[in-house]
Parts: sequence; structure tokens; C-alpha cells
Amino acid sequence: MNSAQPYTDRTIIVTGGGSGIGQAIAVALGDVGARVVVAGRSEDKLQETVALLVGKGAEALAVPMNVRDPEAVQLMVDRAVERFGRVDGLVNNAAGNFICPGIDLSPNGWGAVVDTVLNGTFYCTRAVTRQMRAQGTGGAVLSVIASYAWHGHPGTVHSAAAKAGVLAMTRTLAVELAPMGIRLNCIAPGPTETEGAGAALWPTEEDRQRVLSSVPAGRFADPAEVADAALFLLDPRTSYLTGDVLTLDGGQWLGKKVYGVPTPG
Repeated sequence: MNSAQPYTDRTIIVTGGGSGIGQAIAVALGDVGARVVVAGRSEDKLQETVALLVGKGAEALAVPMNVRDPEAVQLMVDRAVERFGRVDGLVNNAAGNFICPGIDLSPNGWGAVVDTVLNGTFYCTRAVTRQMRAQGTGGAVLSVIASYAWHGHPGTVHSAAAKAGVLAMTRTLAVELAPMGIRLNCIAPGPTETEGAGAALWPTEEDRQRVLSSVPAGRFADPAEVADAALFLLDPRTSYLTGDVLTLDGGQWLGKKVYGVPTPG
């Protein structure tokens, strides 16, 4: 493989690739020469991402599916292999979230988020890494989580528990799969300017300002910034990096004002 063109002839699957961070990562991968498979529940949104990729000269495939369904996940991998001959990477970005105190959270609400974030990530990771094992050429898996996976956050018990599970799963599989040349890492973006996150986590201007005030850097992340970090973690030139998590949150979790001490500035 040409180290100057590390993504050429590599096929990478991005779940939740129809919008937001997933779309930004998919487009960034296409820009550096990867063949991109975007998967998710909305075919219209997936086709929008494919159109962006094809318009930039990249090869792309849309696979409408639900990560909660292991059979659909396997079909996604099969279609990727049928179209491009191999799978070299996976971005587990499909997720679900909403704000609700744990004491009021319904079993259905808990199950919907955990099934998508934790179970879906496992189903996709299992199917893709089995394909990588069969190919014998290694690969990389990147899962999108959040810093509250390790510090918790009121109103997100379902998502925090699921993403904590993804982090533990990533570190466990990183050890198991390292002898096969398969790397697994996580990225933990902070508040990011996406339509989905805004609607779910800061639906009003007051909510938005409150979230913004919690970020020492004083701004939200741009999806393109998250995509650049994702490319770093997926790059085969970072072949010695596995089982870790990169936090990209403008210092939010480090600067939590638990006791109300004002931040200079």
C-alpha cells in the first residue's frame, strides 16, 4: 500500500452516514480516495451523501438498513464486498438519544437507545471484523461515543450506559483482534453543530446557550473537525494505536464547573 495515499482502494462502511457527523466522515473519506459505503434507515438521506461523494469523484454505495437487525447488518457487509471486493474499515456512528431523567425513562426508551448504540455497534463490529479476518489484511474500526460514557450526565442514562458499553467492548476487542492486525478505537465528540444533535439535546435557544457555556473553548465543534480526527484514527499509518479514545470536546468534560468556580476570560 502506498503510504502517500493510505486510503486508496480501501473500502470503509459508515453507519448513520446520511447526515451530521456520519455524513461529514463519509465525505472526508471520499475526499482522500476511499470507497465509501453509507448505511442507515433513511434511504433519501443516504442517497444525498452518495450524491455528494460521487460529485467529488468518489465511489460510493448506499445501503438502507437498521443496525438493530443482525441479518440486515450482515447483508450490508455482503453488499459492500459484492460491490467493492473487500471491507477495510468501519465507522460505528449510528445512534439515538434524547433527554429524560432515568427515573421517568420507559423500558421502550431505554431499549431503543441501548439496542441501537450498544447492540448495533456490536452487530456491525462483529460482521465487519469477521470479514476482515477472512481477508487476512487487517483493518480499523472506529466507534463514535461521548465523554459522558465515563463521567455520566443527568438525563442521558440510556445513552451513557450504552456508550460506556461500547468503550468497554472496544478495549476488549482491541486485545482480542490485535494479532489479526485489526484495530479498534473510539472518538468522543463534544457538542457538535448538527441538526440531529441540536433537536435532541439543545432544542431551545436557552438550552443551546447553556450547553455552549459548558465548553471552555467557547464554541461547538464543526462536523468537519470530527471527520478529520476520524481520518487520523482510521489511517493505516496509525497502525500501533488501538483500544483508545480520542476526546474532541473543546475541554468540556475537563472544565466542568461542578462547584461554580468562574472560568477566567
